[in-house]
Amino acid sequence: MGIIQALRGTRDILPEEVGYWQWVESVARDILNVAAYQEIRTPIFELTALFERGIGEATDVVGKEMYTFNSRGENPYSITLRPEGTAGVVRSYIENHLDVKGGIQRLWYMGPMFRYEAPQAGRQRQFHQLGVEVLGSADSRADAELIAIATDILQTLGLKNLHLYINSVGSPEDRQSYRQALVDYLTPYKEELDPDSQVRLERNPLRILDSKDKRTQAIVEDAPSIVNYLGTESRRYFEQVKARLTDLGIAYELNPRLVRGLDYYTHLAFEIVSDDLGAQATVCGGGRYDGLVAELGGPSTPAVGWAMGLERLIILLQQLQQPPAKTLDFYVVSRGEAAESQALKLATQLRRIGFSVELDLSGSAFKKQFARADKSGAVACLILGDEEAANQTVKLKWMATKEQNAIAQVELLAKTDELRRQLDTAGSYKL
Repeated sequence: MGIIQALRGTRDILPEEVGYWQWVESVARDILNVAAYQEIRTPIFELTALFERGIGEATDVVGKEMYTFNSRGENPYSITLRPEGTAGVVRSYIENHLDVKGGIQRLWYMGPMFRYEAPQAGRQRQFHQLGVEVLGSADSRADAELIAIATDILQTLGLKNLHLYINSVGSPEDRQSYRQALVDYLTPYKEELDPDSQVRLERNPLRILDSKDKRTQAIVEDAPSIVNYLGTESRRYFEQVKARLTDLGIAYELNPRLVRGLDYYTHLAFEIVSDDLGAQATVCGGGRYDGLVAELGGPSTPAVGWAMGLERLIILLQQLQQPPAKTLDFYVVSRGEAAESQALKLATQLRRIGFSVELDLSGSAFKKQFARADKSGAVACLILGDEEAANQTVKLKWMATKEQNAIAQVELLAKTDELRRQLDTAGSYKL
């Protein structure tokens, strides 16, 4: 039997790439924390009915892309690996009575999602999303706040060439009126549409608007615009959102063809796209979904949210810049049984008082350990040999200047504040 490999559509995130992921996670967590958003962690598999009811049976996600299987036991039931995060968050909101416990809920999540589709750059069958949801607010400020937070995260990461596109898909009543107008327009062209769009014409015609087929795109170019079918209340709300964005200095462009791919959206729909990603340009997408909580059996609850595809975001960051390098304070080299034992103890003690320390575990000659110390990026090197072990000392070598001196191990551990100042003035490592 050959070597077992990762399944198609999955990939390992190796240590040299993990720095980007940790950077994104850290930036997002910091920005969301100061905005008073709380993290929620939901299961990666749920009852299939949750996604059928929440996302919509006529969507591509439910119809083609879900990983679904039966449970074990005498009375099996259908289970699905989550294809997106919002439905699970809403299920948790209802089940745990979060509306009663805390009023408006500002929630965020991060984790793997699963969809069966052709793997390509930035799109895997197991992929990762950062998502944010506000449940319980019908205020247009919630929409603008979410977009501002997404913008802050992307800009803090250093991304440029970003564009915000917005649209209103109106109320369910507005959408029904528009749906009929769209069907009336497209029906004479049915045979000219791509096969997927022909099916969508019966099941989910609004999805035809974001078809990637060039012939279909040309046909929908002259299709009716949903903007012309918005009711008075929908128009008022959309104008409020636009005014909020203008007040925040956030530039946007109207895109009347933007509908998003899931049935639960109402009113605002938006995407943030990058010019640096080619065909897979969307790095963040979301909108309002005022009917989803009630659809899933909860109380009538207005809500708005977005999700970022982390794989696409990481690809962008890798193209544009290096992540902030982690600073390593000390690299510890040792040779000899007593020295190696003391080196382990010293490294552990330094870590416990807050220093970052890498202990060379190779047992190889000093020359090879020093070479690894040079490559480690450490500010200083701690050296223990037979002599240092016998005297309970350690040699402290500054990597930038190559200066070194011997110091008692207990003294090194006692002078924490001075040691921190010396590490700072010796120069911290930058990639």
